[in-house]
Amino acid sequence: NAPRLLSMKVLMAMSGGVDSSVAAALLKQDGHDVVGVTMRLWGGESDTGCCSVSDVDDARRVAQQIGIDHLVFNFSDDFNEQVVQPYIAAHAEGTTPNPCIECNRGLKFARLTERADALGFDAVATGHHARLVANANGDMRVHRGADDAKDQSYVVHMLAGRELQRTLFPVGNMTKAEVRKEAERLGLRTASKPDSQDVCFITSTGGRETFLGDRIPFHPAKVVDMAGKQVGEVDSVEMVTIGQRRGIGLYKTEEKRFVVDVDTANRIVVVGSDADLMRTGVALQAMVWASGEAVAGEYRVQCSAHGASLPCTAEILSDNRVQLTLHEAHRRIAPGQSAVLYDPSDSYVVAGGLVNAASAWPASVGATA
Repeated sequence: NAPRLLSMKVLMAMSGGVDSSVAAALLKQDGHDVVGVTMRLWGGESDTGCCSVSDVDDARRVAQQIGIDHLVFNFSDDFNEQVVQPYIAAHAEGTTPNPCIECNRGLKFARLTERADALGFDAVATGHHARLVANANGDMRVHRGADDAKDQSYVVHMLAGRELQRTLFPVGNMTKAEVRKEAERLGLRTASKPDSQDVCFITSTGGRETFLGDRIPFHPAKVVDMAGKQVGEVDSVEMVTIGQRRGIGLYKTEEKRFVVDVDTANRIVVVGSDADLMRTGVALQAMVWASGEAVAGEYRVQCSAHGASLPCTAEILSDNRVQLTLHEAHRRIAPGQSAVLYDPSDSYVVAGGLVNAASAWPASVGATA
């Protein structure tokens, strides 16, 4: 991370995991006045993710171990409004949201920074594996973390302006192995705790289908091939996403088929070959630019948390939209997912946005967006 004030009052977001535990300890060692905070977000049933009662307890006990105060902020109403309800609505509309990114956007940075301001903190810190580095103009940019396998710059791409100046990523220069080794050296109870992998409000027993089925009506849909011929049917069009291969209700076939498009309004799922999924264009909306200014040009784009980035050319459109032309064909990205632009060297975040439903033109004749 770039140099900051010699000593700051830092509000440290502690999820109960090893990364935020070590981050808090490092800040304390560096002489900062650190207060740990765990956000209570999901009030419903949970057996996965990072919002369980045991996670809150782990965070509290780690705070005691390293000698800092620990608070719990109840942001459950905000979480429901900004993450859960949009997640439900997106599936009803046939798009595929990323709730963890929206949680970072609305809660773990915007809402937490707002509370930090009200309480007189100088900065907010998290345990994300990303780095904040000042450019030649002194402006902060989110750079990739030191550990390529754990890099989380993609999921914090929405940081811009004042939030960039007020955020710290204490473990961004460390590999995951180094983080665990430091946690072991300090004797932290979270040293061997596994990483959370799932959406906190989706249980492992019920899954996405149970969660959504309790909240929205499911509708059957026809499954058609690229020529419009019916080749199957699904019980719930709301559960289908671009690129899906299994569970798409195909009649007996020897061919590998993938979901190419989902039309919830007309209750139609279009399937095709892997080649039919390939696209050379992606349209983005709701863009956030780290510099505050939209700039056309050559970039690299990453379309999933751990996917490889691809070279692309960005054209600026009106209404905070961008049209990307990929230099090589890629499988169609599901509308609602995030696409993040990096500089041509693939080092730091330039911008990010949401994939538009009418987002792509085909890479091969005969395919449809």
